[in-house]
Amino acid sequence: MKRKKSEPQFVVCVRNEDCEDLELRKIYRVLPDKAAAEDNYIRVIDESGEDYLYPADYFLAIALSKDLEKALLVA
Repeated sequence: MKRKKSEPQFVVCVRNEDCEDLELRKIYRVLPDKAAAEDNYIRVIDESGEDYLYPADYFLAIALSKDLEKALLVA
């Protein structure tokens, strides 16, 4: 199933070497960034509430139910 461009995407952190602001097994929201993706990076909103670039292989994409996605976007 292909996601609409406006739909939020979420990932789970599976690595965090040299990234103290990422928590393993935590869900993060992804912000689209084509230029970063070309360099194998991903833009996520981290613990500070700001968006930063991290190596894409630190995360795995996950599919969430609409209810859970809605709850995470409100939090």
